[in-house]
Amino acid sequence: MARGSRLFFLLFFLFAPVAIAVHNVTYDARSLIIDGERKLIISGSIHYPRSVPSMWPGLVAAAKEGGLNTIETYVFWNGHEPSPGNYYFQERFDLVKFAKIVRDAGLYMILRIGPFVGAEWTYGGIPVWLHYVPGTVFRTNNEPFKRHMENFITYIVNLMKREQLFASQGGHIILAQVENEYGFYEGYYGDAGKQYAMWSAHMALNQRTGVPWVMCQQDDAPDPVINSCNSFYCDQFTPNSPSKPKFWTENWPGWFHTFGEPDPHRPPEDIAFAVARFFQKGGSLQNYYMYHGGTHYGRTTGGPFITTSYDYNAPIDEYGLPRLPKWGHLRELHGSIKLCEHTLLYGESEFFSVGPLQEVNVYKDKFGGCVAFLANIDEQEYKFITFRNVRYSVPPWSVSILPDCKNVVFNTAKVRSQASVVEMVPENLQASSTSSLGLGAWQIYTEKVGLWDKPDFEQFGLKDHLNVTKDTTDYLWYTTSFYVGESEEIIGNGSSPILSVESKGHAFLLFINGELQGSSYGNSGNLHLRFQAPVVLKTGQNEIAILSMTIGMYNAGPLYEWQGAGLTSVKISGNRIGSLDLSTNLWKYKIGLQGERYNIFNTDITDIKWIPVSEPPKNQALIWYKVAVDPPEGNEPVALDMLSMGKGHVWVNGKSIGRYWLVTSSIYAKCTPHCNYTGKFKPDKCLTRCGEPTQRWYHIPRSFFKSSGNTLIIFEERGGDPTKITFAKRHETMICSFISEDHPELDLKNWDVNGNDNAVGGALMNLKCPEGTSISSIIFASFGNPSGTCSSYRQGSCHYSNSISVIEKACLHRNECSISFVNESFTEEDLCPGITKALAVEAACS
Repeated sequence: MARGSRLFFLLFFLFAPVAIAVHNVTYDARSLIIDGERKLIISGSIHYPRSVPSMWPGLVAAAKEGGLNTIETYVFWNGHEPSPGNYYFQERFDLVKFAKIVRDAGLYMILRIGPFVGAEWTYGGIPVWLHYVPGTVFRTNNEPFKRHMENFITYIVNLMKREQLFASQGGHIILAQVENEYGFYEGYYGDAGKQYAMWSAHMALNQRTGVPWVMCQQDDAPDPVINSCNSFYCDQFTPNSPSKPKFWTENWPGWFHTFGEPDPHRPPEDIAFAVARFFQKGGSLQNYYMYHGGTHYGRTTGGPFITTSYDYNAPIDEYGLPRLPKWGHLRELHGSIKLCEHTLLYGESEFFSVGPLQEVNVYKDKFGGCVAFLANIDEQEYKFITFRNVRYSVPPWSVSILPDCKNVVFNTAKVRSQASVVEMVPENLQASSTSSLGLGAWQIYTEKVGLWDKPDFEQFGLKDHLNVTKDTTDYLWYTTSFYVGESEEIIGNGSSPILSVESKGHAFLLFINGELQGSSYGNSGNLHLRFQAPVVLKTGQNEIAILSMTIGMYNAGPLYEWQGAGLTSVKISGNRIGSLDLSTNLWKYKIGLQGERYNIFNTDITDIKWIPVSEPPKNQALIWYKVAVDPPEGNEPVALDMLSMGKGHVWVNGKSIGRYWLVTSSIYAKCTPHCNYTGKFKPDKCLTRCGEPTQRWYHIPRSFFKSSGNTLIIFEERGGDPTKITFAKRHETMICSFISEDHPELDLKNWDVNGNDNAVGGALMNLKCPEGTSISSIIFASFGNPSGTCSSYRQGSCHYSNSISVIEKACLHRNECSISFVNESFTEEDLCPGITKALAVEAACS
C-alpha cells in the first residue's frame, strides 16, 4: 500500500464510525431531506474499477478527511456483464465491497447506475455484445436495448437491496441515477429519444429503491426524478420544477488526458470559486468529477486515444496521494460551507447587487443565524464590498464566505493550505534473485507477422475491424497477396511502386513480404489514416500483411456504437496498367496476436517457448519481453518509466497496467506552467508538458507485487529499448506554503455558528511532511513581501533577514510545525510600514 494510502487507512479506522445508517430520504425545493433534516451534500467521484481494492480504504478516508460526506460512483455494465447473463463482481469490480467501505467510513453514497456512463470508458460502459443482438440500437426507444438495460439495472438494484445498502433499508445509498447526459443527444433521436428518456425515468422509479432518482443534463426529467447539472460552473443552473432542489452532479476539477495532447489542469482557486458560487446561489448538492480519477487498467480506456492515466488533475492524484494545495484548499472550503449548512438550508435568502460585477447573497434563519457570500466576478481587479457598514476587500474572481455575516472565514482566491512538489524518482529494475535465469536475464518471444495460424475467415473486400474483433483485442491482421510478372513496369524501371492505404483508425503497421514498410497513427482530432509511400516488391507472389490496431473504443455520441475502425482502401500505383486496387482482393483475417492466443502474459502458462537472451533486442517491432523483478523498497507509490519504449501493453504478474504510448504532445499548443486562475476555465486554458510525452509513467499498484520473483511482461508494437525501463517512486520532495496577513486563521471545528465570541486570529502557516519523514532543510524563507509560486518563490523589496533562522527554529527535524504571525515575532519593529506582510517557505522532506 502507498505511503499516503497507509496514512489515510489509519485515519479511516481512528475516526470513522462503524457504519452510517439512514432510514428515509426525500427532498423539497431546497435540498435532500435525510431522516427529517435538510442536508448539504459535498460529494466526490471515486470509480472502484479505476483503482484496486487495497487502495479503496485509503482513498475513501482521504476523501472524508478532505471534507466530503458522500462518495459517488458509476456502475460499469460491461465490467459486470462481460457476456449475456454472466456476471462478474470480483477484484476491481467488487461493487459491494467498495460500497461497504464507503458505508463503514460513515459516508453517504450516490450510485449512478446508468448503465451508460460515457466517462472516457470503453464503449461508454455498455457491453460490446449488446451491439450484436439483432435489431439493437443504443439509447433510444428500442426494445432489445431497453430489455437488456432494464435487466441490468434490476440486477444491480436487487444486489444492493440484498446487502441492505439503500437508505430506505438503513443503508447509506441516498441517491441513484439512471441514464447519463442523455439530454445532449435526445434530440438526435427525435420522438424515439423523448420516449426513451421518459421510459428510463419510469423504469427506474418502478425499481422501488426508496431513494430519489436523478437524471443529469436532462431538462425534461419527469417528476419526481431530479434533473441536475454537469459543467465547470453550475451556479446559474435552475431545476426544471420549482419543487426540485439544485444539484450539481459533475464539477470537473480538471480534465482527462488524450494521447498526443498536452496535460490540462485547473487551478484550485477557480474550482473553489465555482463551488462557493453554486452554494451562494442556492445549490445544495455538488459532486467533484473526479475526486480521485485513477487508472485505466487493461483495455478500459475509451475515446479513442484517452490515456491510461485518468488522473483528471483531481484532489487525490492517480497514485492515491492528496494533490496539494488543491486538496487542502478545498478541504478548507468544505469546512467553511458546512458552518453555514443550517442557515443556508432553512433560512430566507436576499440578493444585493453592489457593483457591475459584485454581488452579495445573504441567508437568515429564524434562530438568528446569518450567512453571507460576497462575490467579485471581475477578472482583473480587487474590489471593496461594503456590507453591514463593514468594508471588505475581495480579490478578483473570488467569493468570501461569512458564516456569521461578519467574519470572513474563507476566500476562494486566498490559498493558505500547504503546497507540495511531487517527483517521480527513478529506481533501476532490480532483477529478482529468485529468477532461474540469473540476474539481469531477459527472455523474448517474437510475434509472427501476418497469419500466425490458419485464418479465422476469408472474404473479398475489407471488413470493419470492430465488427470482426468485437473488441476482444486491439489487433486484427489483414493479409492478401498479388502477383507481379517480370514484364510489368512496377519492377525495375528506376522508380518504386507507391502503396496507398486508408483506414478509419486508429493505427496500423504495414508489412510486405514480412518486412516492415511503415506505420500510421491517428489522434483524437483525426481518426482517419492515410498512408502513402514507395515500397519494395519482388517478381512473383507478394504478400501484404497489415496489422490494424485500436486505441480504445468510442464512448459517447449519437449512434456511437456504429463507429468503426480498420482498413477501407489499399492500392498500388506504378505499373503499366495504372493503379492496382487491392481493396476488393481476397483478404484473409486473423483476430489478435499469437501471444494473446497463447495467453502469454499469464504467469501460470508454462508451455510458451520464451528465448533467454543476455541482451534483449532493441527497436524491434512486434516483440514480447519478459523479466523477473523485485519491487522497489519502501511504501511509496510505484510506476514504470517507459520513456525508452514506443507503444504497447504491460503486465505485472499477469495483471494488466494498461496500454502505454510514448507519443509526444504538440509543441505548438499554448502551455502555461503558471496559469491565471481568473476567468472561466476550459480544457485548453491551462496546459503543461508541450513537446513532451503525454504519459511517461504507468502506475503499478503495490498490491500487484509479490515480495520477490515478479514477472514483468511487455508487448512492444513499434520498437524500443527495454533495458532503459526503470521503476519510479512517487515522492513528495518539497513542501511549500504562502500566507499573508489578510489570510485570517480560524478554528472552524469550534466555530460558533451564532457568531458569539468568534475570534479572528492572525495568519497561521502549517507545514507537514509525509508520514515517516521530517523537515530536513529550509530551502527558502522570506517574511516581508515575497512573490512567486511553490519552487519559484523570490524575495521582494521588503525582507526580514532572519526569516530562515526563525523557520528553522520552529520546524527543522520535525514532521510538522506551525508558525503564527501573532505568536512568532519576526521583527521588533515594522520594517516596511504600509505593506501587507506575507511569509513564503519552501522546505525539503526526508
